[in-house]
Amino acid sequence: MNKTAKALPYRPLGLLAGIGAGLLAGKLVDRAWTTLTGRDNPPDAWERDQGWPEILLAAAIEGAVFAITRTAVQRASALGIEHATGSWPRS
Repeated sequence: MNKTAKALPYRPLGLLAGIGAGLLAGKLVDRAWTTLTGRDNPPDAWERDQGWPEILLAAAIEGAVFAITRTAVQRASALGIEHATGSWPRS
């Protein structure tokens, strides 16, 4: 079986998993921000009344949470595909 044929089962699962990871990460960012600051939503760069430290902290939290969530979901998806098909996706 060639690489393209092996990748086919992973593509739809990977797409759905990526969407789910993004939604989950957004919720986790909001929760982390609320836990750290007591405020509901992290600021973005366009909020004039927020200072640099707060905006950069929010961006760092968001980046870390999105990267960790994306990696965990990708790894779990790959393990699921390997379990279902007997081969590792993208190998």
